[in-house]
Amino acid sequence: MHLAYPAVLSALLFCTGLYGVLARRNAILVLMSVELMLNAVNLNLVAFDVWLSRAARDTLHSGQALTLFTIAVAAAEIGIGLAIVLAVHRNRGTSDIDKLRDTAESPDSEGSEGDTSAAEKAEATA
Repeated sequence: MHLAYPAVLSALLFCTGLYGVLARRNAILVLMSVELMLNAVNLNLVAFDVWLSRAARDTLHSGQALTLFTIAVAAAEIGIGLAIVLAVHRNRGTSDIDKLRDTAESPDSEGSEGDTSAAEKAEATA
């Protein structure tokens, strides 16, 4: 098999993942697109490792070892990323990236109205 076939497939996967990161607004779909990009890199690492191992008989297969390390790091990354997305979704009620850009709440809306509504609730219950 020629090196061009997995290299072209890897480039297509990477471009698809890049499009997903840039065009999507849902945080979970962005995480899936990042995983697609990492898998494209893993495919490239294995393809070049096999291609280079044909030239040298005594090789360590470092590309395949690096691929296993990358898969382990990607699994940890997706676990932490999904936990963050779920925590943000519970707090904010949405996973839309455009709505999540303003993470800080404005102090005017929370401070003045929050005290007034708390006082009104206390008076209503008393």
